[in-house]
Amino acid sequence: MNYFVTAIDTDSGKTIVSAILCEAFQADYWKPIQAGFPRDTNTVKELVSNAKTKFHIETFLLSTAASPHAAAKAEGVSISLSDFKIPETANTIIIEGAGGCLVPINERDFVIDIPLQLKCPIILVSDLYLGSINHTLLTVEALRKRNVDIKGIIFNGESNPESERIILHHTSLRCLLKVQAEDFITPEIVRNYAATLLSNWHD
Repeated sequence: MNYFVTAIDTDSGKTIVSAILCEAFQADYWKPIQAGFPRDTNTVKELVSNAKTKFHIETFLLSTAASPHAAAKAEGVSISLSDFKIPETANTIIIEGAGGCLVPINERDFVIDIPLQLKCPIILVSDLYLGSINHTLLTVEALRKRNVDIKGIIFNGESNPESERIILHHTSLRCLLKVQAEDFITPEIVRNYAATLLSNWHD
């Protein structure tokens, strides 16, 4: 089973969560759209320490740090949903989205449409800040409107038990992991979170 990592906003912790998932399942990693540098693929490479994970090249590697639709337009590139094909591998792939799930990739489609095209469930990253309850509930509503299969939520940032509780209450989703506000992320920290994730994981 492949999984698509999306989030309620930009800089939510998708890349760290993707590294944790890759480490937990010794899965491959793929970022279909990279807009701007540094490449998230390189960050995940630095954090994953198992020998099995392979890193697949981006379908679109754009230099402009902007929404994919804007970066593509600035660079004369056309992005279509039909461009996205699961890389050939016998392994599970963790697929990292770009920005939040309603970030546009062209004039018609959004990041949220990529997991539908690829036929894989999503893992939602909710970073905890003032306003994250509203953003998380709106994101889940948008996902469910499109019949996207949601495996669960991973919370990221300084713990806020009441925000976490009310989000889980209203979404009926399962919390797969809580990633704390770490000063530095190291391979050892990723391995520790991977072990916790596996203990929480149920098919």
